[in-house]
Amino acid sequence: MQINFDNERPIFIQIAEWIEDAILAGAFPEETQIPSITEFSVNYKINPATALKGINILVEEGIVYKKRGIGMFVAAGAVKKLKEKRKEQFYDNFIRKLVDEAKRLEISKDEVINLLERGYDHEYRN
Repeated sequence: MQINFDNERPIFIQIAEWIEDAILAGAFPEETQIPSITEFSVNYKINPATALKGINILVEEGIVYKKRGIGMFVAAGAVKKLKEKRKEQFYDNFIRKLVDEAKRLEISKDEVINLLERGYDHEYRN
């Protein structure tokens, strides 16, 4: 994990997103332990409160949970929740903007679909 201190995104958000990415990639399967707040703070030389804030976001979303005296664990169903969350973000961040721009350029729905298919085909050929 790389924390980008020059990034405009807060460090605690970067931590939460890194854990999410690791869960989706299978690095932390459901019901397995994630690094502790102390590990994050020592390894990345950040304030423990910052690491805690990032992990607490995931606790509030039901992605991770605390086992008292043991540590933080990936919740059952976390992958499904994360995929649903990321699909919504994908829609909000990309699809809505794509449709708005297509309408401004008077690109039809069928043309957009063809462009998407072309993008998929091109990507898989490389």
